[in-house]
Amino acid sequence: MGLINSYNIGAQGMNAHAKRMDIHAKNIANLDTPNYVRKIPVLISQDDISFAGLMSYMKDSVFQSGTVPFTGGGVVFNGVVEDTTPGDLIYKPGHPDADPNGYIHASNVDPLVDMADAQMTARAFEASMAIVNITKTMANRAVDMGKG
Repeated sequence: MGLINSYNIGAQGMNAHAKRMDIHAKNIANLDTPNYVRKIPVLISQDDISFAGLMSYMKDSVFQSGTVPFTGGGVVFNGVVEDTTPGDLIYKPGHPDADPNGYIHASNVDPLVDMADAQMTARAFEASMAIVNITKTMANRAVDMGKG
């Protein structure tokens, strides 16, 4: 794996987790918004790293050449799905969002869940940033060795 690949994996992770953090922030901001449905960010692997995919890849490459190939890796933000948990019904006749019976649907956001998810997202962002920083350090040391 080259230095550019390491930078790309770190950058992809930072980008994906930044988008993920935006979703959690929007959920928390809309905690008291009637009819708001919580969004759940979806991340996918850049490559097929399932066991079946790995075995197929090894069958074609490793067993013929005898070397383990590098699979790119990385994570990509793949959009959001809506949480299907229903929000509470609140009786507010006259509210613009009320149904014919006078009920509005409260947001289904659980602030504790989104705060915990946001903390995990922050740690994942920091890990991706560490990949970039470690790669930068390795590149600087390689340049220093070339000078001496």
